[in-house]
Amino acid sequence: MRALRQFGVRPLLTAALAFPLFLFARVPQIAPKHTFGIEDRKFVLDGKPFQIISGEMHYERIPPEYWRDRLKKARAMGLNTISTYVFWNIHELKPGTYNFSGQYDVAAFIRDAQEEGLYVILRPGPYSCAEWDLGGFPAWLLADPDIVLRSGDPKFMVPATRWLKRLGEELAPLQITRGGPIIAVQVENEYGSFDKDKQYLAGVRDALVNAGLGEAMLYTADGPEELPDGTLPDLSAVVNFGPGEAPQAFKTLANFRPDQPLMAGEYWDGWFDQWGRKHAATDAVQQEKELDWILDQGYSINLYMFHGGTSFGFMNGANLDKAYLPQTTSYDYDAPLDESGRPTKKYFAFREIIAKHRPGMVLSPVPASAPTISVPPIQLKEASPLWENLGPPVMSDSPKPMEALGQSYGYILYRARVTGPIQGELSIHELHDYAEVFVDQKLAGVLDRRLSQDSLRIHAGASEVTLDILVENTGRINFTKALRTDRKGITESVSLDGREVHGWEIYSLPMRSLQSVRFRKQPMSGPAFYRGTFNLSKIGDTFLDTRTLAKGAAWVNGHPLGRFWSIGPQQTLYVPGPWLRTGENEIIVFDLQGRPNSTVRSLPKPILDELRVPNIPPQ
Repeated sequence: MRALRQFGVRPLLTAALAFPLFLFARVPQIAPKHTFGIEDRKFVLDGKPFQIISGEMHYERIPPEYWRDRLKKARAMGLNTISTYVFWNIHELKPGTYNFSGQYDVAAFIRDAQEEGLYVILRPGPYSCAEWDLGGFPAWLLADPDIVLRSGDPKFMVPATRWLKRLGEELAPLQITRGGPIIAVQVENEYGSFDKDKQYLAGVRDALVNAGLGEAMLYTADGPEELPDGTLPDLSAVVNFGPGEAPQAFKTLANFRPDQPLMAGEYWDGWFDQWGRKHAATDAVQQEKELDWILDQGYSINLYMFHGGTSFGFMNGANLDKAYLPQTTSYDYDAPLDESGRPTKKYFAFREIIAKHRPGMVLSPVPASAPTISVPPIQLKEASPLWENLGPPVMSDSPKPMEALGQSYGYILYRARVTGPIQGELSIHELHDYAEVFVDQKLAGVLDRRLSQDSLRIHAGASEVTLDILVENTGRINFTKALRTDRKGITESVSLDGREVHGWEIYSLPMRSLQSVRFRKQPMSGPAFYRGTFNLSKIGDTFLDTRTLAKGAAWVNGHPLGRFWSIGPQQTLYVPGPWLRTGENEIIVFDLQGRPNSTVRSLPKPILDELRVPNIPPQ
């Protein structure tokens, strides 16, 4: 049946088509520059059949200086489309305050993709997942203790709708109908794995349309079994699955939607890493065979990921599967392009397969990658103890989570003065996520949510004792309904020998800027900022070797690299060449268990598979 769904052409549709008129309500009455739609169970671009061969990459995880490099390599592998999430939380750090500059200039990224000859699949959520903090939701939403995320709750839908409206101002002009590269826009994300509230789904769809993003093809993506719960009758549907599942997944989608093309919205050609677990290494040979089969059937595909990149700063997410499982900073994902954008064996194998299925197309040469460098050991000669960098506290009778104080990321310190002597069990009720407990600034013990640790015995003989509990937000849950309540810090109470402790000083430590930290040359240990400098005659990509450090975060020339944790499997942090400079460079490390005069160095290659700890959470 011709013109089953046609996006870009906006005549009044006949009742026989049964296609909802609301999708056309806001479209200018002018002829579109291009069209993209569905005819005879095929995607059709400007009237011609179009097989989508797409790869996922997230602009937020790539320095903007390298966007073009990654896009050129996508084109050289044979891709004709790029898919990207838009993470709400990095664009709206505070309610109503938006950032679309630099690394977060999504419109510039999409224009770059078009100039490199690539179409774009836009995934604006508002929920993303993607192993990103809170699945892309801003943490400030959780300041309201009664909000129900990812639901029709007005406390959620009002800011979500406002956000999508603002995003539409940036991206609506870049849809295929207006001469841009955006051919499709995803509604929500794998919602069938979460719930089945069709009114909520319709609300998100309407918000996207009202934001001007309904001119491209609107669609949903779910796993095979979740398809009925995750979509609406008027939306196209694609299916997400991993290696070995293609024949059955496509069969399920074909039975569910017999009148539309078949597409893998996410084909998982790799996997992510979690702290304290083995590095993910996937079966490339199996993926090559399956990619060949998928393309041979004429089906469309989006490789998740084509290039994973890095969850810089504190933006990694976490899962809750029997145990709390925070993800690593590296999002290498065992993808065709590695974390630093270098082609792997998988890249060249996929390239050969794609070329076979695009006869007549001459693939462009694979661009050379940026050079890598190594840096000799750098002594962290200067330090500044955490205790001297606390700032003013908030006074509270009981502990409060970060979000209640307007804090989203980083660390938070809870201080109480307790009458001594004390000897007993300290219990933290709902610790999120990792804590060091100090008695009169001496480390008494460590508690780790991953390992279900929430209590330890402490003792002190003084008549008055200062109790400090330093808590790290190790990453918010990004999947399942557990994300709705994953506030950070101490989320309930603290008790000592069964009696609740009251009267707290609470210090927010978001670490958005380190300019106020004052360093001095003095040996220091414990939680502190450590600083070193190094000189370069030439710049290039490199990898900070963190194996001499314990647990914390690092910055180079003010750029947040991400987290390190000696347990592994990740033992290096990616340092993009554009973040370095000839002459003097600065590195700052915040280490919860720092040691005097530590040294670090950098390597020309990453270490992502060195697991050092035996007490990992249960599989």
